[in-house]
Amino acid sequence: MLKFLNWELPSLMLMMGLFMFISSRKHLLSMLLSLEFIVLMLFLLLFIYLHMMNYEGYFSMMFLTFSVCEGALGLSILVSLIRTHGNDNFQSFSIL
Repeated sequence: MLKFLNWELPSLMLMMGLFMFISSRKHLLSMLLSLEFIVLMLFLLLFIYLHMMNYEGYFSMMFLTFSVCEGALGLSILVSLIRTHGNDNFQSFSIL
């Protein structure tokens, strides 16, 4: 039971996050939320792996730092998109 909680459950949740990222392509906010969920599950898997191998947690802190920077960049893109186009729908503006 403990092995299931250690590896299979976070891996299953990671796959569910990837499926939600692939299937929801209408709004930028829903895509950013699914990306943050994927990053959170990757952090959990990384933390479990580093804990099982008796490594330091320094790399996990670096991973969290970069994921926070990624989240802030995504939110700034979202705010910029809403200010210029009025909403976050991908179909409402042209890529060209």
